[in-house]
Amino acid sequence: MIAPSEEQLASIRYGVDGLVTAVVQEATTREVLMVAHMDAEALRRTLASGRTWFWSRSRAEYWCKGETSGDRQWVRRVAYDCDGDALLVEVDQDGRGACHTGERSCFFRDFGS
Repeated sequence: MIAPSEEQLASIRYGVDGLVTAVVQEATTREVLMVAHMDAEALRRTLASGRTWFWSRSRAEYWCKGETSGDRQWVRRVAYDCDGDALLVEVDQDGRGACHTGERSCFFRDFGS
């Protein structure tokens, strides 16, 4: 559990859609695992539960990473950038990985290869 101050929560600048981009990174290796979106409720759930919660734009619902796949993310740290319009979520990744394709990272395709 991470206990943010109300001032810290108020520093987040959500877009017109009410969402902020969250970059999820493996805490030990620093590998970028995925990018997703959070609204204020998903951020609060993440901080309170120690698990990553996101807002699914395609399904228009909250999802806790790993509830279906078993590939859970355990939150170690959440930081926000200097403008307050992006989050960095450092996690311990359980299971096969973060990508719904079965890959460890969603960033497994390189241009030019």
